Amino acid sequence: MDVSGKTAFVTGAGRGIGKGCALELARHGADLVINDRPGSPDLQNTVDEVRALGRKCESVEGDVFKREGCEQVVATVLDTVDDVDIFISNPAYGRRTPFLELDPQEFERILQATLTAGFHMSQLVARHMVERGSGKIVFISSVQAERPYAFCCAYGAAKAGLNLLMQTIAAELSPYRINVNAIEPGWIDTPGEHKTFTEQEITEKGKQLPWGRLGQPVEIGRAATFLSSSDADYISGSILAVDGLFRYKDCIDRF
Repeated sequence: MDVSGKTAFVTGAGRGIGKGCALELARHGADLVINDRPGSPDLQNTVDEVRALGRKCESVEGDVFKREGCEQVVATVLDTVDDVDIFISNPAYGRRTPFLELDPQEFERILQATLTAGFHMSQLVARHMVERGSGKIVFISSVQAERPYAFCCAYGAAKAGLNLLMQTIAAELSPYRINVNAIEPGWIDTPGEHKTFTEQEITEKGKQLPWGRLGQPVEIGRAATFLSSSDADYISGSILAVDGLFRYKDCIDRF
């Protein structure tokens, strides 16, 4: 999974899955430009960790939940580096709320931040990749795109839409040999999960999963690095689940 000499752009890289992707790309030779929301307390930590691995890393703050923010971020990235070879699209926002209680504005915000933002960012970066004649785009989706989970109707709908968006983009960009794929993480041990669940809940529920634990951001990063490398040159329009069989937990429990 050699990505030496490549420049990768990762959104939401201050912590969690985005950070895991940035660090794994750096470990395999890529230089980085990373993004997180304005005022992110975590972004500089990721920059420092990437640089400690001997790779170049620049940060670009910006709100990618809106088109104008996406345009500003991508313009700044392209002013900072000559080319973007790899793009990891990782914008997302979700709130666990019962369907009957979900505020309509919150529903639209989740779709905007998780689905529409993915469209805006990938379109802007893809235009650059078409001009240069190559590139790799990886969307971070979710197993919630494939099966329903209570209290997550908006997030699941957004991720399901993201999967089909990715496949359509892959088809349209195939003449330019731009690979476009998605990763579906399962239950991953990120800071956001620790805000929702207690440490005891995470430990106990993790033991009930098929792999006996939650996934780690680094494991999503390894999958993203593979799909970004030349080893995956003949893979496009694919959805790679990295979930430790989380999707099949109910089936396994029956045996």
